[in-house]
Amino acid sequence: MTSGFFYPKTATGESSLIPAPPWHYSGDLLTIEYRTDPDRVRDLLPEPLELAEDDPGAVALIWADWQSCSDSREELLDPVRSQYKEAFVVVRCRYDGTHYSRCVYIWVDKDFAVARGIHQGYPKKFGSIHMTRPHPYGPAPRLEAGARFGATLAAADRRLAQAVVTLREPSDTNGFVNGHPMAHHRTLPSITGDGLALDELIESGAKSFEAGPAWRGEADLELFEAPTEELARLVVREPIAAYFRQLGVVWDGGKVLEKR
Repeated sequence: MTSGFFYPKTATGESSLIPAPPWHYSGDLLTIEYRTDPDRVRDLLPEPLELAEDDPGAVALIWADWQSCSDSREELLDPVRSQYKEAFVVVRCRYDGTHYSRCVYIWVDKDFAVARGIHQGYPKKFGSIHMTRPHPYGPAPRLEAGARFGATLAAADRRLAQAVVTLREPSDTNGFVNGHPMAHHRTLPSITGDGLALDELIESGAKSFEAGPAWRGEADLELFEAPTEELARLVVREPIAAYFRQLGVVWDGGKVLEKR
């Protein structure tokens, strides 16, 4: 018998790329919301998902600096297994009359994060992600009015996005685009080349959530063309706002909305 939540399967299961959920996250999130052409959002929504009824062109581009672990917390004492960064793009959609958030693009810098994305339905790819970290001492920005944060995203040696965020005031929220349960597809092509062996529309979200104060400001955001990426198609037509928040989340599965 072999064991392990994910590949590779071994007698002990210790080589598994990721442990079994629940997964615990602590992170800094830099969120930039803007409006693009709703038709470009619709292009990224497979059936049976539909555009959101209100503000259908709203987009959130989010940079995150994470520490994550399993229930044992052992990964936190071996930081190469817990620390990673990601940048992801979220839009809103509707299914069966209910509004959901949906991640349409995401880049990460660790293999275990890619593997978790396969399980959760996130379309993860490798990328190079950097963002300014707050700190109460020295030259790093504090969480206060006027603080400035930079963020960059690259993949396959090409710069895809860069931003500078200036905080202005405390906020009651961290934005609205990434504020619903996620509606994702989990798919796997059949080994015979005929259709899909796995085809599910699933809902998932945080089992529990805690967060510090949110800050709101504005962002100078640029998107760039690249041969194998389409982020730049979500053109910035109108800025909405930018946010910074530190939070903790527990993820422990979801439910199937449709299975084909």
